[in-house]
Amino acid sequence: MLLKHLMGFHKKNNFLIFAFLPVLFFIGCTAQIPTPPINIPAVNPVNRIETSTQQTQTTAGEQTQQTGALPPTIALPLTDSLSRITKKPFGIYITPKSSPVQPEHFTGYHTGTDFEIFPVELDKYVPVSAICTGKIEVKRTAQGYGGVLVESCDLDNQPVTVVYGHLKLTSINQNVGDTLTAGESFALLGNAYSTETGGERKHLPLGIKKGSTVNLLGYVQNESDLSGWLDFQKLL
Repeated sequence: MLLKHLMGFHKKNNFLIFAFLPVLFFIGCTAQIPTPPINIPAVNPVNRIETSTQQTQTTAGEQTQQTGALPPTIALPLTDSLSRITKKPFGIYITPKSSPVQPEHFTGYHTGTDFEIFPVELDKYVPVSAICTGKIEVKRTAQGYGGVLVESCDLDNQPVTVVYGHLKLTSINQNVGDTLTAGESFALLGNAYSTETGGERKHLPLGIKKGSTVNLLGYVQNESDLSGWLDFQKLL
């Protein structure tokens, strides 16, 4: 009886073993298949910032080699300034007959840049802003300008004096010795053909003289003398 019992148990175990062989085979095969690694590129924000900084420094270095100086910090004197330069840009030769402005009282090469008003601004306030940061040297009435303010500052790596003409002096709160900041609105244009504009049309004449000596000359007779002034548009 015992022998028959043992033989029966053996047969049952063989059946169980054969029944689970496929499962054991699958588990064994799965365990032997290596899992491929997942490569996730590391993102380092600090490295990105450093790369960006290096590119910026390279660009600045290239500009330094090409121009000898970094671009100056300069602001626009009026809104939509560049679209206002339509009659008298820097260096144009003016005579009473050839001038785009009539009547004309001057002859010579223009040392500054004229910024015209738009037709809708004739009877409106037109604010004027400082093109650079510097100290007020002159604030008074001058022949040919009406109300004029002169500011000393540094542009293009050199000291300059900036002349703003045709201003309404009563609109200027600052005085000689005070500091203007680039982009700061400090005055209004004077009324057309009044003492505020020296009897001229309403516009902003802007001159940039090299050096620290104030010079209100709006025209020179020799073209070579223009080298004593800077062209505003070339500073942008």
